[in-house]
Amino acid sequence: MDRETDDVLGAVGQRLRALRRDRGITLAALAATTGVSESTLSRLESGQRRATLELLLPLARIYDVPLDDLVGAPSTGDPRIHLKPIQRFGMVFIPLSRRPGGVHAFKMIIPARPKPLEPTPQTHEGFEWLYVLNGRLRLVLGARDLTLPPGEAAEFDTSVPHWLGSADGAAVELLILFGLQGVHAHVRSGSHP
Repeated sequence: MDRETDDVLGAVGQRLRALRRDRGITLAALAATTGVSESTLSRLESGQRRATLELLLPLARIYDVPLDDLVGAPSTGDPRIHLKPIQRFGMVFIPLSRRPGGVHAFKMIIPARPKPLEPTPQTHEGFEWLYVLNGRLRLVLGARDLTLPPGEAAEFDTSVPHWLGSADGAAVELLILFGLQGVHAHVRSGSHP
């Protein structure tokens, strides 16, 4: 084994002794609970016995700690998801979901402009649900021209001519769920029978 593995395994005994003492458990009581002999446990804690999975699993259960904590395993990699923004129609779409088919989630950013753009409604297959996070969204939907402040949501069939933009030229941030035709977002509040 390499030196790093030896160092990790060598520190296991110290962790085991500290856990046992913190919990006020004697070697005899631990041996009775785990089925591992008292002498083996003593040698394990003193570093005279190399830790094995067969010995560590019952101890992890008794101490109610993850096996990684017993061996001092390095933490796993970076948990952040690095998504690639997409730029379309002068707006930024950040995909929040990666599964093919079904409903897709995006954060959409409409950048600030000195003068708001003129609407150019488009149509396409699908159904859209949106929620305004920041800014004031102008939603042109068919003959309707709506302004949505932060906290407001809207849903619509995308076969209806529609356009999204800033109501006042300031930046707008929103969340969008986009699904195939006939897929709707269902929002419930309160308790239901």
